[in-house]
Amino acid sequence: MADDNAPTDDGLDEEDIILAELDTEELVEQMHDDLYNGLKEEIEEGTNILLERGWAADKVLNDALVEGMRIVGIDFRDGILFVPEVLMAANAMKGGMAILRPLLAETGAESVGKVVIGTVKGDIHDIGKNLVGMMLEGAGFEVIDIGINNPVENYLAALEEHKPDILGMSALLTTTMPYMKVVIDTLKEQGLRDDFIVLVGGAPLNEEFSEAVGADAYCRDAAVAVETAKALIQDRRAALAG
Repeated sequence: MADDNAPTDDGLDEEDIILAELDTEELVEQMHDDLYNGLKEEIEEGTNILLERGWAADKVLNDALVEGMRIVGIDFRDGILFVPEVLMAANAMKGGMAILRPLLAETGAESVGKVVIGTVKGDIHDIGKNLVGMMLEGAGFEVIDIGINNPVENYLAALEEHKPDILGMSALLTTTMPYMKVVIDTLKEQGLRDDFIVLVGGAPLNEEFSEAVGADAYCRDAAVAVETAKALIQDRRAALAG
């Protein structure tokens, strides 16, 4: 009779993977898996190994980390992964980013874009906002998170200081949703509206609300936010180049 308590080979095989012994292509694929599984220490180790093997910081970012988070984003969008798993993946990504960020700054590598994100005045919900911020960072954006309960003055100060491409606003309460219009109308009054792409999100919002308050787009979840942000920044840069 088989011993139910006997160890299986599966677990041993997983633990036996020594990242430094993998060739570079295998290592990158393993990092995609490790990101997916939220293994922060492994991501940090893999990031350092690729750098030691002569990879540029931006190549590590794009091929190992951003590509891994792209897979996470697709499965989150399709309902295969859920918020806890995505938060773990994003936390693992942060481990790699902490190593790469100073190197990217040295080389002057252009980020995909810069985003100021915050929850509006009267609203203290932040899980959705945090998830969007992490997913954007995972896609190569520079993210400035100004937190919760932000009056219009906080948004204006952050826009002035950081000069982002995108302003992201979040609300979870139907009572705080209208404050998004206050912020956008203030930008219009000050002649600043056209300087920024404005994205809005939160459970009670929809496309119609986004259009009514004058935002550029409504993002129903973090994966959509990343896709929308990338597309709108590309469009804007193409228009400026043209």
